[in-house]
Amino acid sequence: MSLAELPIEKAFMLIEPGPVLLVTTHDKGRNNVMTISWHMVMDFTPQIALTTGPWNYSFQALRHTGECVLAVPTVDLAEKVVAIGDCSGEQTDKFAKFGLTPLPAAQVKAPLIAECLGCLECRVTDYLEPQGIFLLEGVRAWMDYDRKERRTFHANGDGTFAVDGGTIDLRSLMEDKLPPGV
Repeated sequence: MSLAELPIEKAFMLIEPGPVLLVTTHDKGRNNVMTISWHMVMDFTPQIALTTGPWNYSFQALRHTGECVLAVPTVDLAEKVVAIGDCSGEQTDKFAKFGLTPLPAAQVKAPLIAECLGCLECRVTDYLEPQGIFLLEGVRAWMDYDRKERRTFHANGDGTFAVDGGTIDLRSLMEDKLPPGV
C-alpha cells in the first residue's frame, strides 16, 4: 500500500463533518431554511459550531435574531435537501416550494421541520467574524421516535454523499468517558 498526494484544496474531503442539516430561521415575519454541511458538535453538551457567511440569505437572520433550529433530515429527503441548498430564501418560500411542514418551536421563533428525524432549537452565543463561525447552544431537542427511516447522509464535498450504514457498539470501551444519561 502506498499513499499518493492529495491536492491540498481537496483535503477537507477527508474530514467532512456530521450529517447534512437543515437550518431554519424566522426573521421579519417569515420562515426560511438553508442546507448546511459545515458544522460540528463541540462536546457532550449541546454546543454546536456552524460556518456560513453573508452569501447565504439566512446569515442575516442568524445575526439579527440570534436563534435557529437545526433539523436532521434522513436519506429519503436527500434530493430535496440538496435542492433547498440550491436556491435562495430571498426569492423563494422554501417551505412551500419543497413541501416542508413548519411546526412551532418551544423556545425560539424559528420553526421545527415535521419531516425531519430530529430538531434542535438553538440560540447564538457568539459569532467569530473572521472565520464566519456561529457558536450555538441547544436549548430544546425534539425527536420523531416513530420515524422508520433513520439513516442520515454526509457530504463528501464533491457533490456525492455517504449514507449511514450499520452501527458498531463499542460502548463498553468508552463508558468511563461518557456523561451520565448518554
